[in-house]
Amino acid sequence: MAAVDQAIDSGYAAIARAALPVDTVKLARWLIGRIVVHATADGVLSGRIVETEAYPPGDAAGHAFRGRTPRNSTLFEEPGHAYVYLAYGLSFMLNVSSEPAGVGAGVLIRALEPLEGIAAMRRRRGVQALRDLARGPGRLTAALAIDRSLDGVDLCRPGPLWLAHGPADVPDIGQGPRIGLSWEVERPLRFHVRNNRFVSGPKALNR
Repeated sequence: MAAVDQAIDSGYAAIARAALPVDTVKLARWLIGRIVVHATADGVLSGRIVETEAYPPGDAAGHAFRGRTPRNSTLFEEPGHAYVYLAYGLSFMLNVSSEPAGVGAGVLIRALEPLEGIAAMRRRRGVQALRDLARGPGRLTAALAIDRSLDGVDLCRPGPLWLAHGPADVPDIGQGPRIGLSWEVERPLRFHVRNNRFVSGPKALNR
């Protein structure tokens, strides 16, 4: 089955762009509980977003800080596009563009709760523990087969990679400093589902 057919048959309706808050920090919080869906040759892979980090305009820790380049141009698209980059030559990172077109900013997806395609995720990650499949930004892209080829994809339309609404329940969302940065570390721009075992980082930061 082609990826576009899998997207149509998956049952996950893409989130309309009009539903996205056009503000980086608001979007980072709003994305908690939503679902990332990837239609692949292994079937549909999906996970519920349980942790995000905001990188708003003017943020020295953000990839858009020094202006638009061929590498980061997706961050300057209208909200709802996938910005995928390779970090330290090791792991891909999935971000969502978050401001009006021409303004560079994004939200990093830091962790997912695996939902569909778990057997394929385990093969891709080489681990069995459900908790460790997508607990961290590099792990989740490996589990969901997300790489640089998906940079620029419109996440507000089905296939191959898109965002879908999650369950109706509203998670208890915590907020605090971002993880793994050497500057702008004091800003409370990380959002997570409180006491969720799929959130990355130390337990002390996830309450």
